[in-house]
Amino acid sequence: MKRITFLLLGLFITAFAFRPAGAQDTPWTPTNPGSENMEVLGHIPLGPTLSVADMDLEQELSRPYAYVARMHYADAGEKGTDIVDLSDPANPKVIYRWRIENQDIHMKTGGMDVKYFKWKGRYYVVQSLQFGAGGPNHDLGAVVLDVTGLPDASTVHEVARIHEPETPGGFHNIFVYKHSSGRVLLLTTVSGAFANVYDLGMVVEGDVANARVGRIPTPAEDSRRGYHDFYAGYHTDTGTDRFYGGGTGGYYVYDFTNIQKPELLVTLTGIPGVRGGHTFTPGPNGRYVVAETEYKYAPLRIFDLKPALDGEVSNINYPISAWTPHWEGLVHNHEVRWPYVFVSGYHDGLQVFSMEDPENPRTVGYYDTYTGPRHVGGMAGGVANGAFGIDVRNEDGLIVISDMTTGFWTFRMEGFNGWNGEDYGVPNVSSVQHWDEESREGTR
Repeated sequence: MKRITFLLLGLFITAFAFRPAGAQDTPWTPTNPGSENMEVLGHIPLGPTLSVADMDLEQELSRPYAYVARMHYADAGEKGTDIVDLSDPANPKVIYRWRIENQDIHMKTGGMDVKYFKWKGRYYVVQSLQFGAGGPNHDLGAVVLDVTGLPDASTVHEVARIHEPETPGGFHNIFVYKHSSGRVLLLTTVSGAFANVYDLGMVVEGDVANARVGRIPTPAEDSRRGYHDFYAGYHTDTGTDRFYGGGTGGYYVYDFTNIQKPELLVTLTGIPGVRGGHTFTPGPNGRYVVAETEYKYAPLRIFDLKPALDGEVSNINYPISAWTPHWEGLVHNHEVRWPYVFVSGYHDGLQVFSMEDPENPRTVGYYDTYTGPRHVGGMAGGVANGAFGIDVRNEDGLIVISDMTTGFWTFRMEGFNGWNGEDYGVPNVSSVQHWDEESREGTR
């Protein structure tokens, strides 16, 4: 027990030893909520408190659109998606709102996660949905919209709905991945000890009934919801597709090049302070991973997977470092653009840290999008309010945040004008998908 206590104390000391770049002479105050290297470009409110959820940003400069999930929480908000036009990042505008029909009789949250994808020259959005029993669509997991015709909002239309009657309750989190086979896959959480895998090409071409093409299990037993969140990425060193999932018991890494037969590679369980994993994101080469767990005071933990990937161990249960901007808070979703990690920090807003030295992460920029009281939040010890979704446009370095209460924000960070992994000596792998790239199967 003493070893665990001293380890966690050491990790927190490491996390707090670094102050934001540009902040040493200008500490945070309500009238000065950001570091000097962070520029606010634009901001728009979207709705009442706790009505804004996750978001996604298109990557092509010729398609300047962001998609924001909208939820109903604490008797406020609507269930659906907002489409934001970023033609002028300093003046973001909502140009379309999709809402589930019959709002009042659809129970519980509604929209939670949202992702866009491209298939055969057309652009689509997947909006994940969660509706409770006692109303319609308890088994509806997602709606797919065709958004090819933007900015003409009149062309947006629904093309498919994905129902899962075997595991009702909807999809809390989703991830869209361009598999090495060329298939565009939708990974979803469900109320079961696995993640579902759907072929989105089949979905938009009308074969929804047969579109579920695989499942990725969790090793943990007796789990109603095996995963809470995940990431998928191409592993260039081995030419394989890898799945990184956080859920019951910890975190799990699979090779799912064969979608029907995923192979478990690494487990991260028995970690002090972690009963279940949440967001779990690797760096470009798959060695270092950033892991979140959802409770008050929890930092982001950084793990080195090399001992397990090299076959020295099968399970990893200690991080090599940790990072948090405020000991009373909870850091949430994050995007890795090596060496930077862009974080939505709930009450602490936008945060950026560097893991160039993974054992010594250091804060490099921040801007607090939410300055309300710290005890006002929907879950996780009252800290779940403020910055929720985050994304980065690789082409030009635009940073966007969806804040649960204050709305939608656009930023630029001084010196960060875009990202390509090759410029940093790492594979050009991130959450950004290469939609127009041919199948990688011939290179393996």
